[in-house]
Amino acid sequence: MRVDVLTIFPEMFTGFLNTSIIKRAREQGHLTVNLVDIRDYARNKHRSVDDYPFGGGPGMVMQAEPIFLAVEALLPGAGAVRPPIILLSPQGEVFNQALASELARQERLILICGHYEGVDERVRQFLVNREVSIGDYVLTGGELPAMVIIDAVTRLLPGVLGDPAGATEDSFAMGLLEYPQYTRPRSFRGLEVPEVLLSGNHEQIRLWRRQQALERTWRRRPDLLAKLELSPEDRRLLVDIIRRAENEELQGE
Repeated sequence: MRVDVLTIFPEMFTGFLNTSIIKRAREQGHLTVNLVDIRDYARNKHRSVDDYPFGGGPGMVMQAEPIFLAVEALLPGAGAVRPPIILLSPQGEVFNQALASELARQERLILICGHYEGVDERVRQFLVNREVSIGDYVLTGGELPAMVIIDAVTRLLPGVLGDPAGATEDSFAMGLLEYPQYTRPRSFRGLEVPEVLLSGNHEQIRLWRRQQALERTWRRRPDLLAKLELSPEDRRLLVDIIRRAENEELQGE
């Protein structure tokens, strides 16, 4: 996959691109990230890419021209199929695991990092074909959201993770929060690893993990359960979870 990132702060990506899984994905050829400094497309001696908003108001607005020129320099001639050109914006659709999976199937992405009070509306209307937000809060720019998207998408690319099951068993990948994980030592400060995980019985371990994932999701993110089509086994496990919780509540009164 190739990802082009349009930004006025390309230096922010240095550590991110040269660490851990992202670094390995680049070294192994699974991911190419091309950082484009929007200032290189400014047509003024100061390389400024922002100006005062028409109509007045606080702050500055990123100009349309340098963003258009930067994107157009990346694209083939007219008529070619365009990749997703994504503006990182608090007004966009909220990024989630389903969207990460969708984007991971693309050969190329173009991410535009906004700044200041936003970008000229003509960028939104006539250049980008998608807007994405990583949550209902305001950041100083689109660089951190771009990193979040690159990270989430990269780990879904074939060959990136050492164990392919890692990406499919994470929280949200199956629609549920992930079950608890343990490693050595078996006993730490009197805190023990659940016996079922030491039993060697793979079916019991599978059931325990599924039950734990369902319970954790039911307690912490019940909204996720409402979106899932549960299997008969899941429904039985969930009934047991709810009954046990009700009994614990009655005993605590």
